[in-house]
Amino acid sequence: MSLDRPMINSGVPHSARIWNYWLGGKDCYEIDRQVGEEIRRANPQIVDIARAQRAFLRRAVTHLAAEAGLRQFLDVGTGLPTADNTHEVAQRVARDARIVYVDHDPTVLVHANALLGGAPQGATAFVDADLRDPDTILERAARTLDFSRPVGLILLGVAAHLPDESAYDVVARLVDALPSGSHLVFGDSTEVYRPEAMRSMVEHWNKTSDNPRVNRSPEQLARFFEGLELLEPGLVSVGRWRAERADCPGDGPSGVKSGSGIGMSSGSGSGRDDEPRDVDCFGGVGLKP
Repeated sequence: MSLDRPMINSGVPHSARIWNYWLGGKDCYEIDRQVGEEIRRANPQIVDIARAQRAFLRRAVTHLAAEAGLRQFLDVGTGLPTADNTHEVAQRVARDARIVYVDHDPTVLVHANALLGGAPQGATAFVDADLRDPDTILERAARTLDFSRPVGLILLGVAAHLPDESAYDVVARLVDALPSGSHLVFGDSTEVYRPEAMRSMVEHWNKTSDNPRVNRSPEQLARFFEGLELLEPGLVSVGRWRAERADCPGDGPSGVKSGSGIGMSSGSGSGRDDEPRDVDCFGGVGLKP
């Protein structure tokens, strides 16, 4: 599957390219590096947050594939390809895993073919769609995934771009479409450890980016898991989600301020000493009963 190359405005900063810059990637323009540095100066922990969120993804997907037995993943707001993409992590455990990536950022679309490799026993696909349109996401993802079987829904750092109450309705629509035994892997930014720096970061981001975002409190983030059973250790700094486990070689930092969690619908990462633990990104994994 190949994708048409969309038009990209290299003079306007894009969130996916800025995030890629913080992760050490090179798929960004001067404007992205400039804005990324301005945000980093205002909030030095942002690079730790980016790395810790990525490490959380590796630990969560490894757990779901190795221990929960999931073989299907829907990664919404995937961002630019980097090390240990979802299909690479899942298929490292199960070669027959099937993964659908969803994004609508024009820069991500250009690089989407890099996400379409993987083990021949499994499958990877890319859907050009906006999180604000969950019905289109589900319709197109169903061409690759079997929604009668459990799915791992991944939403990392993307719901923050829906700053109003609609975010809860969108996430609920996606979760409601999944069968029992499915999981929600969710993480987003909050203001627990360095509130002033996090608020300053969002203010600067919203002045310079065409894709505004918001920080939410842990209590607000917990609402995304309503109706799900949070796996231990619950909704915590992504750097602390099962950070004591050492079954994910190559894990990055673990203590970033972005709230994340995994929710499972009924049906482990490394803890290196140099990994941040307490960061303003909270996350978790939730099980759908």
